[in-house]
Amino acid sequence: MTNLMARTMRPAALAATAVVALLMALTAAPSAGAAAEAAAPGCVQYHSGWRYTNVVNGCDFTVAVTVEYTDGQAAPCRVIEPGAWATFAGYGSQFNYATGLRTCDPATASGA
Repeated sequence: MTNLMARTMRPAALAATAVVALLMALTAAPSAGAAAEAAAPGCVQYHSGWRYTNVVNGCDFTVAVTVEYTDGQAAPCRVIEPGAWATFAGYGSQFNYATGLRTCDPATASGA
């Protein structure tokens, strides 16, 4: 009986180990969206006003960025060439201030 139990338990243990290893690999690997969304480089600056938030690309490379706001508002992803700028929504009468810039997926971006 012990030998039969060992023969049936071994495949189940191997399968469980394989599933755990696969799940660990999937959770450890960043998704494509997560990799694309990081803090914008320091050479990309913004100035927020009542009507507009202007983002200037001071880098020597093209960036795709979005603006983060205090209420979590989703801003469009915009591709900005070196030395160019893009306009996003300002804080408006509800004081929805811009809190920072993040990179975004250029495939979902609109032109500057």
